[in-house]
Amino acid sequence: MIVAGFGFSTQATTDSFADALAQHADAPDALATLAEKADSLTAFAKSMNLTVVAVTQDQAAGQTTHTQSVRSSTEKGTPSVAEATALAAAGPGARLISTRTISQDRMATCAIAQGPDT
Repeated sequence: MIVAGFGFSTQATTDSFADALAQHADAPDALATLAEKADSLTAFAKSMNLTVVAVTQDQAAGQTTHTQSVRSSTEKGTPSVAEATALAAAGPGARLISTRTISQDRMATCAIAQGPDT
């Protein structure tokens, strides 16, 4: 399973999500973000016929990320929400296949993880 994980501002739009995802070559099987923001990603997921996996902050905090954001670490307990949620949603043994990218409007980040069964 390939999962696109997202971190984003409350001001992010569908265009923000699309731009951040477009920077990756791999097409996801699902989208993921923190549970508290999952509803905000639903319209974008529906436009792609994908589901949203809601990841808890504890699940995200348990992931090792490649990129580091002090703000994300302070506010969300993980150095990269996009990378952490992608890894958590892809399951145990998942690996990042594309690190965090940032939308041009700087409102959304996206990372891609692949589960071990893919």
